[in-house]
Amino acid sequence: MSTVKATSFLLISIATIVALVSISGIEANPQLDILGGYDMLGVCINNCAQCKRMFGEFFEGRLCAESCIQFKGKMVPDCEDINSIAPFLTKLN
Repeated sequence: MSTVKATSFLLISIATIVALVSISGIEANPQLDILGGYDMLGVCINNCAQCKRMFGEFFEGRLCAESCIQFKGKMVPDCEDINSIAPFLTKLN
C-alpha cells in the first residue's frame, strides 16, 4: 500500500514540475555565445537598435551597426553616455 502512495506522489511531483517548466518563459538576455561568454557583437548591435529607438532620426543606427562589425563588438555604445554615441549622432536641418 505504501508503494502505491509513493508512486502516486512521485507522478504528481513530476507532473507539477513539468507543468511549471512549460508555463514559465525563458529568455537569454544579454546574449551568450557558445563558450558561455557574452556575445559582445550581439550586445553592440542590440545597443545600436536601442539608441535608434530612443533618438530616432538623430541617431545613425546603420553606421553604429557597421562599426560594431568593424570593431567586432569591442566598442559597445551606451545610449546614456554621450561620448560613446557621439560619432553616430546627426543634426537635422
